Amino acid sequence: MHSSSIAAPIQIDGRPLTLAEIESVSAHQRHAVITPEALTRVAQSRQVIEQILETGQTVYGVNTGFGKLADVNIPADRLAQLQTNLVRSHACGLGDPLSDSESRAMLLLRANVLAKGHSGVRPELVQLLIAMLNNGVHPIIPAKGSVGASGDLAPLAHLALVVIGEGEAVYQGQRQPGPEALAAAGLSPLQLAAKEGLALLNGTQAMTAVGALTINHARRLAHIADLAGAMSLEALMGTPVAFDPRIHQARPHPGQIASAANLSAILADSEIRQSHIANDPRVQDAYCLRCMPQVHGAVRGVLDHVAQILETESGSATDNPLIFQSEQGTEAQVLSGGNFHGAPLSYAFDYAAIALTDLASISERRIDRLINPDINEGLPAFLCADAGLSSGYMIAHVTAAALLNECKVLAHPSSTDSVPTSGGKEDHVSMGMTGALKLRQITSNLEHILAIEMMCATQGLDYRLPLKPSKTVAEAHAQIRAVVPHLDEDRIPAPDIEAVAALIRSGAF
Repeated sequence: MHSSSIAAPIQIDGRPLTLAEIESVSAHQRHAVITPEALTRVAQSRQVIEQILETGQTVYGVNTGFGKLADVNIPADRLAQLQTNLVRSHACGLGDPLSDSESRAMLLLRANVLAKGHSGVRPELVQLLIAMLNNGVHPIIPAKGSVGASGDLAPLAHLALVVIGEGEAVYQGQRQPGPEALAAAGLSPLQLAAKEGLALLNGTQAMTAVGALTINHARRLAHIADLAGAMSLEALMGTPVAFDPRIHQARPHPGQIASAANLSAILADSEIRQSHIANDPRVQDAYCLRCMPQVHGAVRGVLDHVAQILETESGSATDNPLIFQSEQGTEAQVLSGGNFHGAPLSYAFDYAAIALTDLASISERRIDRLINPDINEGLPAFLCADAGLSSGYMIAHVTAAALLNECKVLAHPSSTDSVPTSGGKEDHVSMGMTGALKLRQITSNLEHILAIEMMCATQGLDYRLPLKPSKTVAEAHAQIRAVVPHLDEDRIPAPDIEAVAALIRSGAF
C-alpha cells in the first residue's frame, strides 16, 4: 500500500483525468501529488474567502446556513462549528460501504477538483486528502443516501468525517475509527475553516468514482464478449463470413468496425471452420452469432461516450459557490450556481445500463444455443454426454437467465425520477448515484453471464475434437480448462462459474 512502484505519481492540478489514470490510483495504489501551480491557485482562492470574512459580506455557504436555511446568517465566532455541523448532519449514508478502490477514487477526484482553485479551501485540506490517498487511509462510505444534487452529499460527508477526525476508515486492511486510522498513518485531522465543509460535500465524486471504475470494467467486458461469442461460434460450427470488413465499411460505425475486425482476428485459421465450408446446408447463422459486431460494437460506442462524460467530470468544479479570479487583477467574484447537479452523469449511466443489459441478453441467447439440443448443431443435450442421468449445464443457463432478468429490471432509468428535498429549495435532483450503483450491479451480472457462456463454449469445443479452433480460441479454451475440468458427470457448477469470472477480472484473456 505504501509503495508507488507501479508508476510515477500522477500530477493533480484540476485537469480531466482519464479512466485509466483514475483506476491506476484507485485500484493499483499509484500515488498522487498536487502541482505547485495548483497549490498557488488554491491559496489565492482561499484569500478571497478570507477577505469576505474580514469585510463581513454575506455569501452562501461561507457565513450562512445551507439549502432552505440559506437565509440564516451565522456569526463569525460560530463559522468553524457551522462547518463541523454540516459534515456531521449530512453523514446519513446507509447500506454496504463502497469498496476501498471506490473510496480511493473519491479521494482522488475530490482532491483534483479542489485543485482547480474555484472552491476557496486552504491548501492543507487538499494536501490531507492526497496524504490519505497515498498512505492508504480509506474512509468508510456507505453506498446509499445520495440523490445526486447538491451532489453526493451523504457519501462525501462520510469521507469528510475522517478528514475532521471522526467517522471510520480502513487502514492496512483493518476497519477502525477515523482518528485512529489517521494517527496510524502519521496524519492529523483538520479543523475545518469557513466554506471548507461545503467544498468537501458539494460535488459528484461518489457517482463519478463508482461510474468510472464500472465503465472501465465494462469496456473490458465488451472486448471479452467478442472472445466469448467467437468461442460459441466455433463450438456451434458457425461462419465468420458476417464479419467481412466490406459489410461493416458499408455501415461504418466505429465500434461495429472494431468489433468485426476483432472477431475476424480471433477466428483466423480455424480447423473447425475449414471442416464445414463446403456442402454446409446452413445459409447464415442466428442473429446472436451473425450480428455480434452490430450489437457488441454499438455497446462499445455507448461506453466510449459515457467514458468521455466521466473524464470531463473528473476535471470539473462541482461545488457551490465558485470563486473566479480575473488574470487582470480585478476583484474576484463568488458565484452561486448548480454544477453539483448530476444530470450529465445520471443520463449517461442509464444509457450504459441499457447497452450492457443488451450485451448480457445476446450472450444469454448464445448460451441457450450451446445447450439446447434442438439448435446446438449436434452437440449433446445440455453439453453432457450422459444427458438424462446428468443435467449438465441446464441450470447454468437458468442462472444466466436470472442474472439477465435482474439486469433488465435495473436498466429502468433512475434519471427520470426526482424527489424534491431540502424544504423544496432543492426541488429537482438527478438520482445519479442510484444510476451508478445499479450500473455496477449490471456489470457484475454481465461478467458472470459471459463466464457462463465461455464455460459452456469450452465444453462444446471439447466435443468438436479432433478438429481444432482458431489459435486465439484454443488459448482461451486452455486457460479455462486449467481451472475448470471437462464436465463428464454432474458436479457443482457455481465454483466453476466463479473461476472463469475470476479469470476475466484478472485480465487473463
